[in-house]
Amino acid sequence: MKIHEYQAKQLFAKYGVPVPKGYPAFTVEEAVAGAEKLIAETGSEIVVVKAQIHAGGRGKGGGVKVCKGAADAKATAEQILGMQLVTHQTGPEGQKVRRLYIEAGSAIERELYLSAVVDRETRRIAFMASTEGGMDIEEVAAHTPEKIISFHVDPAVGLAGYQAREFAYALGIQKHGKAAVAQFVKLMGSLFEFFTKEDCSLCEINPLVVTKSGELVALDGKVDFDDNAEFRHPEWNTLRDTAEEDEIELEAKAIGLNYVSLDGNVGCLVNGAGLAMGTMDIIKHFGGEKGVSPANFLDVGGGANQKQVTEAFKIILKSPKVKAIFVNIFGGIMKCDVIANGVVAAAKELGLKVPLVVRLEGTNVDLGRKILSESGLAITAATTMADGAQKVVAAVLGT
Repeated sequence: MKIHEYQAKQLFAKYGVPVPKGYPAFTVEEAVAGAEKLIAETGSEIVVVKAQIHAGGRGKGGGVKVCKGAADAKATAEQILGMQLVTHQTGPEGQKVRRLYIEAGSAIERELYLSAVVDRETRRIAFMASTEGGMDIEEVAAHTPEKIISFHVDPAVGLAGYQAREFAYALGIQKHGKAAVAQFVKLMGSLFEFFTKEDCSLCEINPLVVTKSGELVALDGKVDFDDNAEFRHPEWNTLRDTAEEDEIELEAKAIGLNYVSLDGNVGCLVNGAGLAMGTMDIIKHFGGEKGVSPANFLDVGGGANQKQVTEAFKIILKSPKVKAIFVNIFGGIMKCDVIANGVVAAAKELGLKVPLVVRLEGTNVDLGRKILSESGLAITAATTMADGAQKVVAAVLGT
């Protein structure tokens, strides 16, 4: 689950991570009020108007502007609010800006990069930092990887003071005085506490700036929560911005389906996350060079019923890109006859007009195959994953 920059900074402040003063705005009037309030509080005419979307690269896309005075902030807010902001993370279609963040300007001396992320390979929290703040970390990794430093936190010990101090010296924080080093070590501790207590999967500050007065300030904030911990955080509902999320994914979640939209043309209905990923891979293997690829990840789980299977078909078919559907089921807890009945019911109810390939294996497989063969529907049966993938690729290509 992603949250906006202003929400991340509100949480940062709660844990003691220093952030500039700022106010969220949903209208131009609120943006002007926020700018006037900041000017009165700070005594500076410089304010920054920031588009709030769940994507990076906002500055490069024209979504972050430095303004002088409330009148300038108003004109900028009118320009940004409601625009279709295109960044390298939104894709060419962009994302509509529905919220703004009006922030006090900062006198920047240096820009650094600092982040914490769950490293699944080591099963530990990894901290990463770089002197190349303000740049895309992927670009730094590609061209100057030696400028990225990192370490892992032992979960039995937690973040050690020496690790934070080593980071500080590696980034040259000592050049700004002992107080800056102490502040950096404290900031690292606050960030680690925030990351663990709030069940984050990613926390990125880019840039973390050193001001001309030697203070460290989180000038940006990107936070992703681990959805698996949602049951521990009912407050996340107040942070969720459904306008930034895929409408179909939200609908699938509401009925208990694990669904992720993709850009391909083969709808996938599978039980089990591992099998679903394997299904996507094998479709790409046989169809990638021919322009055929998965249109979604969809795991109906081990206990799906006929209604959920029907709903899964409806969700798949909401994408106009889908040219064929591949149902790949291994019946363990899930019985093949239940899936077969669901497939037949869905195809009849929806008047299915795209080719349908079904591969069943496992519990009650013979009964499931019989239900499909006697349905009177144009269902192509497959015996293996490879057979099914090849048949669905052929169906998309019309061969």
